[in-house]
Amino acid sequence: MTNQNVIVSDRNPILGSKTITVSVSNSPLFSSPPTYFTFPRRKFLELLEAADKNNNNKNNLGAGKISSWVDSMRDSSPTRLRSSSRDSDSDNDEKTSWIVRFPSALNMFDKIMNAAKGKQIVMFLDYDGTLSPIVEDPDKAYITHEMREVVNDVALNFPTAIVTGRSIDKVRAFVKLNEIYYAGSHGMDIEGPTNENSYGESNQGVLFQPAREFVPMIEKVVKILEEKTKCIPGAMVENNKFCLSVHFRRVDEKIWAALAEQVKSVLVDYPKLKLTQGRKVLEIRPTIKWDKGQALNFLLRSLGFEHSENVVPVYIGDDRTDEDAFKVLREKGQGFGILVSKVPKETNASYSLQDPSQVNEFLKRLVDWKRKTVGEE
Repeated sequence: MTNQNVIVSDRNPILGSKTITVSVSNSPLFSSPPTYFTFPRRKFLELLEAADKNNNNKNNLGAGKISSWVDSMRDSSPTRLRSSSRDSDSDNDEKTSWIVRFPSALNMFDKIMNAAKGKQIVMFLDYDGTLSPIVEDPDKAYITHEMREVVNDVALNFPTAIVTGRSIDKVRAFVKLNEIYYAGSHGMDIEGPTNENSYGESNQGVLFQPAREFVPMIEKVVKILEEKTKCIPGAMVENNKFCLSVHFRRVDEKIWAALAEQVKSVLVDYPKLKLTQGRKVLEIRPTIKWDKGQALNFLLRSLGFEHSENVVPVYIGDDRTDEDAFKVLREKGQGFGILVSKVPKETNASYSLQDPSQVNEFLKRLVDWKRKTVGEE
């Protein structure tokens, strides 16, 4: 929190009180009249100390930097409904223009399949917002039984990978399929399909873990952030093993600045970690050059398709982190990306789908197409 935005209220005196009420005002980020928040006294003093430390640190962000982060956090949220007819008409024009640039993968299905005829399709799927809906509690982002069945059918017909920012253990627990590749922690933890032996034990094949040395550091930062974000209602810290996520979906927008500053203040002491942003989530990752695009290339190489002209990689995702994979496919000039979004946004994808239900429909049609082409051979 920057000093110009936080004013200690005279509702509660600082000395001799267990809690402190502050008003947040004097900034375009906050509403008028001032909004009041009550913090435990000890936690509030820690926040002030952290802010002072940042102000004195050569890498401190300053109000402008925090403001830009809040703007970025706001941009990652779904577009708000607008009331005026003029705004509505403008939105419709923008969406129409966007759909022309990134047409529906369902409407363009036949064209896509004609380009893939006689070639090997390899499927890459994001999880949150793609196979499962975005939900308030990320621990409850369950995949439907219908979606699980269609992903299983896809995996029986094409090499298939789920590429996610989540840990492999958590996504595997959601998906419950052994026939696919899992690339967790934004591709920093990659495992191949697993097979159970006669004793019911799983033979898991770890293919690649380029950030293994960062695990102790990630675990330490998780504990620090869990403590620092206790005073921010709705904030949730998720340990994804090789990276971590700070979810702000349930955080009041008026205190996003406080959350952003808390997260950034921790990273001052960890220069080997970097902060990126996803869909209502701040993500902390090792500074190594590795992302979902690199994971896509690695998996293609592992499958023996690195230099093949007869392969069509298809990547479906909804988040900013999926743009790295879309960009790889665009630069290759091979395969295509599909962005899952109901609102127009800049993307390196080639096509679009609106939500997981349309992803489900696309995958069903893909399996039917495969079965039909096999029957015709």
